[in-house]
Amino acid sequence: MKALLVYPTFPPTFWSFAYALPFVRKKAALPPLGLLTVAAMLPAEWPKRLVDLNVEELREEDLAWADLVFIGAMSVQRRSTEEVIERCHRAGKRVVCGGPLFTVEPESFPQADHLVLGEAEATLPPFLEDLARGVARRVYPPPEGFPSLEATPVPAWELIDPRRYATLSIQFSRGCPFSCEFCNVTALFGHRPRQKSAAQILAELDELVRRGWRGQVFFVDDNLIGNRASLRSSLLPALIAWRRGKKGLPFNTEVSIDLADDPELMELLVRAGFNTVFVGIETPADESLRECRKTQNRRDLLASVKRMQRAGLQVQGGFIVGFDSDPLSIFQRQIDFIQRSGIVTAMVGLLQAPPGTKLFERLKRENRLIGRLSGDNTDGSTNILPRMGLETLLEGYRAILRQIYSPRGYYRRVLTFLREYRDAGIDTPLDWQRFLAFFRSLLRLGVLGRERLHYWRLLVWTMLRRPRLLTLAMTLAVQGYHFRKVCEPLLRPAAVRDPRR
Repeated sequence: MKALLVYPTFPPTFWSFAYALPFVRKKAALPPLGLLTVAAMLPAEWPKRLVDLNVEELREEDLAWADLVFIGAMSVQRRSTEEVIERCHRAGKRVVCGGPLFTVEPESFPQADHLVLGEAEATLPPFLEDLARGVARRVYPPPEGFPSLEATPVPAWELIDPRRYATLSIQFSRGCPFSCEFCNVTALFGHRPRQKSAAQILAELDELVRRGWRGQVFFVDDNLIGNRASLRSSLLPALIAWRRGKKGLPFNTEVSIDLADDPELMELLVRAGFNTVFVGIETPADESLRECRKTQNRRDLLASVKRMQRAGLQVQGGFIVGFDSDPLSIFQRQIDFIQRSGIVTAMVGLLQAPPGTKLFERLKRENRLIGRLSGDNTDGSTNILPRMGLETLLEGYRAILRQIYSPRGYYRRVLTFLREYRDAGIDTPLDWQRFLAFFRSLLRLGVLGRERLHYWRLLVWTMLRRPRLLTLAMTLAVQGYHFRKVCEPLLRPAAVRDPRR
């Protein structure tokens, strides 16, 4: 069968970097790793095409060519997903849907011809077997337990043009050992981290290098250090050996804050090529951490962040307001923590309750669920009724964004970070587009932008004090422009509406 794999559009979000990508002439931040992996799991004799709507259009010729259309999506892609399904049906094509959007709420998509839910390693093979026999069912629910990743193939990178993307992605493990009340990772992937072998990861990296990639590689694991013993004994030594003689290919990933307790592991990560980690910090309020069962964060959070920065890891952070235990002072406390920490990329969102989480079940019992998740945790929406009152929460949230993403607040935070950061020398090679991006930033930010005074101060300070970090400083300046553009609609008086209306 001719398989057409379609990835729906992302709206401009915090992580889309939609307003930063034009500086480096890229179309999208990340490729559709899930669909590329599914493509590699389809029968080898099937002709395959992949259309990522974030970098190209879905043409009528593509639909006419296809026998079967596979769609993978997350919640934030809902609107585009519905449009793609409708268009496929108008063209008389059967649609197979999978991914987090459909797994979490399959009942919301009665128009899907087939729902292959959960992890494809478990549910795609029986679907393909039934399809071959002409008895394919409509729904393939996730089985009990979780599949091994040892047979997961190298993604079908030949289906895309990597040059269209700012970062490529790879996955080592699924699952997380923690039990945060608001997080649906364990509901989707379990508590016991399952991992690929080091040989599988090296094979995937070899394929990226073979295709000419030397840029950033994002390990998309929800918590890379979930199984430290395996990471320390297998993957990291293999990566350290693999990197010898290679330039570029810096890695970033997601970890829990307790990485800061392990200097040896931090050093191994840096030697293996990691220079950036995203950490779910959530809140400096201990009572709120206790409420959401994020026990690993009940510590001196500021000191933990500084230890990681001094080890050579840029710390990106996730923050949440709206916990039942949040005091009214939480908004200023969040601002103060973010500014003092030097966490430049600070994703602040309202507390949301994804289906499948303990939080969702608790608030459902308390009759405090409203509306439906947008899938974008920084769009000022929530599906819960907060204890402090919705208007109070929204006003405080806007106050945080207004301060931390103002040019003054943002550039001060960049300088705080650059003073603390130990450069390990893991950089993306300076290609022609990145070289031109510097001059585009000079014009857009240094001449036309309202942040121009702060931009030039950062540029001069970095050239005089930390010249090796100039590329990083300019990258952060461009990303700051994106964050401000994303925040602008939320700061308008009528931007955030009461979802009960």
